[in-house]
Amino acid sequence: MTLLLIRHATAAAHRLAGGDFVRNLVEKGHEQSQRVGKFLKKHELTPDIVLSSPVIRAKETAKVLAEEGCPKPVIEPWLACGMEPEVALQELKAYQKFNRVAMVGHEPDFSALVEHILGAETYSIRVKKASIISLELGRHPILNFSIPCKLLK
Repeated sequence: MTLLLIRHATAAAHRLAGGDFVRNLVEKGHEQSQRVGKFLKKHELTPDIVLSSPVIRAKETAKVLAEEGCPKPVIEPWLACGMEPEVALQELKAYQKFNRVAMVGHEPDFSALVEHILGAETYSIRVKKASIISLELGRHPILNFSIPCKLLK
């Protein structure tokens, strides 16, 4: 399985009423999400399924991806802020029938997941907003690429 990790795009500041879970994408975030979706389509990397955190900024990122040609997102509670790598890998087993799975989620969850998958012993991965990381899962996992949004053309 190819796993695409897409961190949510830029959202409103943390100071909003309602807290962190209700932050919407700002205009820049919508543009970033469009760029990600167009990149995936242009490079024939469109996922078979998109799993999204239930947090507003992630759901909005996934919705924009769908507008750009990705599948409509499936909301997964386990992808919310604070996701543990072991939980993610266990939950992904339900999606083994898909060749390419995209997950839209958060930091530092995604960096911890990549480090766990690749067996990194130190914190060595940084997942920027609206970036894409591609991993091949299997007996010997492989990092295919990690591209920040500003380089997506």
